[in-house]
Amino acid sequence: MPKAKPPLELTGRVVDTADLLDPETEKRIETKLAEAERRFGPQLVVVTTKSLKGREISDYSFDLAQSWGIGHKERLDGLVLLIAPNERKVRIEVGIGLEGSFTDELAGQILRESILPQFREGNIAGGIEAGVDRMIAKMKSVPTLPANDNAAPDAKDEAA
Repeated sequence: MPKAKPPLELTGRVVDTADLLDPETEKRIETKLAEAERRFGPQLVVVTTKSLKGREISDYSFDLAQSWGIGHKERLDGLVLLIAPNERKVRIEVGIGLEGSFTDELAGQILRESILPQFREGNIAGGIEAGVDRMIAKMKSVPTLPANDNAAPDAKDEAA
């Protein structure tokens, strides 16, 4: 059976179809995401969409992660930060391989403490970047994340 077409096209580590980020901020976040993936392994993608098209944000983010193949296919270590400003919805989708480290409680905490306060102040880009920074800090702090083929060669050598 063929895969369903994703609701959005994967164009990079930041897919800003709602046009919430200025080019400088988008580039800065892209750089952070690339470096985090290189150093720590899990793949994180930031997505903004103008509309969820009547769908639940959890279904929409899950479908994006699955259809795009976010994270390593064997480790299932992908993360998606999805922002739907018109519906006023935000979600962190966590791959099953990270659920021990990135719990629902942690995702909610990042939303409540880092992202939503900035959004309420009208600083959408700042909220997105603060959320990304918190998620990357968690990747860095979790020694239980498996050594993997995304990690930098020097990091693999240290683990051996």
